[in-house]
Amino acid sequence: MKFIILALLAVFISPVAQADPPHLRDQQTGKYLGNLSANPYDPNSVSNPYGRYGSSYSADSINNPYGQYGSRYSNDRPNNPYATNTPGIYGGDEGGRGY
Repeated sequence: MKFIILALLAVFISPVAQADPPHLRDQQTGKYLGNLSANPYDPNSVSNPYGRYGSSYSADSINNPYGQYGSRYSNDRPNNPYATNTPGIYGGDEGGRGY
């Protein structure tokens, strides 16, 4: 009986533990722009200051003030209130829909 309960518990918990964090994509080109994760050790996180998507020097980072996705005047910047092509937020649980 204990084995059945443990097996059922493992089946129901495993999809939750393997869920990917939401991520950013350019809505026009589909270019991947990193995970929206607070983990500074995730190589694909926008919170990793040394990673491709979190560095303030990377061309693909929303944290680069001189890059396409981080410049305050860029049409592709997430924090620009006048931008028309802000990156979309996509998640594994949402079936690939942008927000």
